[in-house]
Amino acid sequence: MKKTIACCGINCDSCDARIATLTNDNELREKTAATWKAQFGADITPEMINCTGCREEGVKFAHCSECEIRKCADAKGFKTCASCDMLDTCDTVKNLHQYLPEALTNLKNLN
Repeated sequence: MKKTIACCGINCDSCDARIATLTNDNELREKTAATWKAQFGADITPEMINCTGCREEGVKFAHCSECEIRKCADAKGFKTCASCDMLDTCDTVKNLHQYLPEALTNLKNLN
């Protein structure tokens, strides 16, 4: 099964923000905002939970549109970090992968 993998390796298909957007599920937006606020200390409201995916057409979550990882991949002409020879040593993506190791696994499985 094809996965929608973001630049950093997150599987957008299982991202609650994307699911809430595609299904217009306001209850899931509220739950996601509360979860992310607790997990990351982020000031996120349910109204901010709108994203079709990092590399998909449509609306982007504000953080995703400003993401340094995405900017770096774009600057290098890569669809994802999987194409970069610095993937295992990159300081830009390292912080995310320490919290979401499955994102690194997703990238390595693309090659």
